[in-house]
Amino acid sequence: MAPKPQRKKPLKRGKTKPTLPVREEEEPLNMESMGHPEIYPLVLTTMTQEIFDCRVDEDVTDDQPYKLIRKEDILADFENRAAVSDFYPVKKIVQEYPGDELLLVYDKDFKYGLNFYLIGTEEGKESYLNPPEAPEEQEEYKEYIPEDIYIYKPPVSKPWVSLGSEKEIEEESVKESTKQVTYMISRKRSDFGASVKFSDQNASTVKDAYIECTAYPDKNFTLKQLERDVGMQAVPQIRDTSTQTRWAYPKNATTQYYPREFSEEEKDTLGQSKTLTEFLNNVSISVEIALQQNEIMNTFVDDWKSLAEEEGTFGDKTDTHLKEYQSFTDLHNLAEKMITCICWHPVVCGLIAVSVAVRLSFEERVHFSGKLLLQPSLILFWSFSDPIHPQLMLESPDDIFCFKFCPSDPNIIAGGCMNGQIVMWDITAHADRIENIKAGGNRSKKVTLKPMFLLEPDSNKEAMYIRQCAVSSIENGHRKVITDIHWLPDTFEIRLSKGETTLDHCPTKLSLGEDNLLYKAQDKILAQSKAVKAGEMNPYQNLEGGLANHLKPIDDFCTKFFVGTEEGEVIYTDWKMERDPETGRLMTKKPVSLYSVHDGAVHTVQRSPFYEDIILTIGGWNVAIWKEGVTTGPLLQSSCAPKRYTSGHWSLTRPGLFYVGREDGSIDIWDLLEKTHEPAQSQNICITAITCVKPWAFSAKQQLIAIADYYGTLHILEIPWTLSHPSSNEASSISHYFEREVKHLEYVEQRKKIREQEKKEMDLELEKKKIKTYQKSKERLETELKADYDDYLELEKSTLVRLGLIKVEETGSHVEMM
Repeated sequence: MAPKPQRKKPLKRGKTKPTLPVREEEEPLNMESMGHPEIYPLVLTTMTQEIFDCRVDEDVTDDQPYKLIRKEDILADFENRAAVSDFYPVKKIVQEYPGDELLLVYDKDFKYGLNFYLIGTEEGKESYLNPPEAPEEQEEYKEYIPEDIYIYKPPVSKPWVSLGSEKEIEEESVKESTKQVTYMISRKRSDFGASVKFSDQNASTVKDAYIECTAYPDKNFTLKQLERDVGMQAVPQIRDTSTQTRWAYPKNATTQYYPREFSEEEKDTLGQSKTLTEFLNNVSISVEIALQQNEIMNTFVDDWKSLAEEEGTFGDKTDTHLKEYQSFTDLHNLAEKMITCICWHPVVCGLIAVSVAVRLSFEERVHFSGKLLLQPSLILFWSFSDPIHPQLMLESPDDIFCFKFCPSDPNIIAGGCMNGQIVMWDITAHADRIENIKAGGNRSKKVTLKPMFLLEPDSNKEAMYIRQCAVSSIENGHRKVITDIHWLPDTFEIRLSKGETTLDHCPTKLSLGEDNLLYKAQDKILAQSKAVKAGEMNPYQNLEGGLANHLKPIDDFCTKFFVGTEEGEVIYTDWKMERDPETGRLMTKKPVSLYSVHDGAVHTVQRSPFYEDIILTIGGWNVAIWKEGVTTGPLLQSSCAPKRYTSGHWSLTRPGLFYVGREDGSIDIWDLLEKTHEPAQSQNICITAITCVKPWAFSAKQQLIAIADYYGTLHILEIPWTLSHPSSNEASSISHYFEREVKHLEYVEQRKKIREQEKKEMDLELEKKKIKTYQKSKERLETELKADYDDYLELEKSTLVRLGLIKVEETGSHVEMM
């Protein structure tokens, strides 16, 4: 960058001019060597910019970097400032310019070395002001592709023109020159299965079938090389040496010899040898151990392969942290909102939907209810190809706290509002906007994800708002916020009663028993075909019909399910109703089991993707793992965590691993193969509470996990190899661990029963002892009472005698009262 000249003050008229160094008229800098002979670079000072109204960032900007200056004004500047004028180097060009206005261009990037340049020809000015139109293919890239960067032009397919290469290929190809020889070996049918007799022969004579097979050169294998392709390279000087051995074509040879055996005398000598006996006694134990190891261990196992597998799973401790891949933040709606639910699109790769809600308490919502009605409640669709603009926005009457895609038709979405309403959207009309693209932007080379969702370039600027297609009534809806939603084949109501009281539980999350039976492969195909046909006539015919159709029962369907409540209770109950024997009405069954394990609201109830009877529950400050059918308690119950848990999810590929989010922005990774009493590792993701965690497997090599926070930011992280690829025996190891915990619970339950029985027996013995003690002491108590009464009578009599109130005769027992 050229240094700025010092600012010079203008000269006032009527005063003598100071003595200034007059610079001679210089020849203008010729840009012919750079391919632009009409361009003349200049340095314009701040004073010159103010004189000609070409101030940087005010008169000339990035949008309009040029200024037309009258030729008369430049000539007048020559008269006023003479050689001090910044246009003095191009004085000759200005004087000979044929037009009235010259084009002055602001060179922001100093492409030609100085901060401005002057175009000295009319043709150059016209070509700059009216540039030729760019081809249609390059119009959209014209704004952000610099001129000095090579623009890639895709190759154009042309018809094949033969230049004789197939003839060269035919000449270079190897063909068989000799005719193949075929041998047929046969023997008589009578020789099949015949017995074979072996006999000894003398191998030292030719008569007894000794044949010498000598080597000899074969001319059929001597080829004359006519042409050779040789590549030369400079190497140190080498020397070739040879031996006297003459190479000949190898032939098969056979040799027969007698085995070498010890004579009888040698055998006797070795049998009496003490050295041999001591040697055999010393090595016999080692030989036996080696033979036993060969029987116990498989010597043909590839240890390196097994070692590499285990090392890739547990050994590499440097690759155990989640890596930041991408993040999404809604910059258009700047209201304070948090993310409440995350759902990956089940079909489109690289598309994720999130629901947002205002971060207000119940009292604040009531206070600002009028303002909240003016703010839209949305579900945002984010694409990895555009992390700034949401691709779709689903509107709802109130904030959405849970939503899910329909398993049979991903274009149908159902969500639950804070006011208890159920909302449904249909994005089938926008399915044509989903297109396959090659890549999702300039990401790291390690990333193999290729998103498949992208809108048109013009439509990215304005996201599309989609209104709901159906919504439930508030009067007949839920009484509280809807925190969980599941797709079922038909609609029915489940009410959780506490039994003896009229109060109901307040469920937050639930896990159905056998979701896989609801949507089989054939049912999905039929549902999709029916949905297409129904969509042509009336896409919401089933919604308008209501419950007029009779519900058909599902055979072999488990009606039991797990539920988590706001009070931290985990309930295992049955939604199948039973008749009251007295009234004959259908009533809800009492819960099979109820446990108060969590010390806060349960926000995660999820079945393991590997074991259908294993359930993970998270709430308050602890985590619990349950097994369906085991009513004695949880298999695993963690201790109190340092921070409150807010969300969690099972791993999709590792049976013994799950993720738990905390209110301080960290995520705990539990690995049951490594630790069962505490998380295997913890990693901080953000500075606020984590509201939702949802992993997703894109391929066998790449897995991502979506983590949402309380400030409305969606973090996409890449799961490392150690956390996504299980070991060869992880599933069986985790299964054995659960079985051991079940046996442990059974043992504890048995010990409780034994202790209770022992306590009953001890109480019974104590009661018997108390009864015996009471019976024995009754007679003694009566004797003591009688003795006390006699003492009292004696004391009373003696007192009355001393007072003279009674007189006792010495001769008899008569007592007279005075």
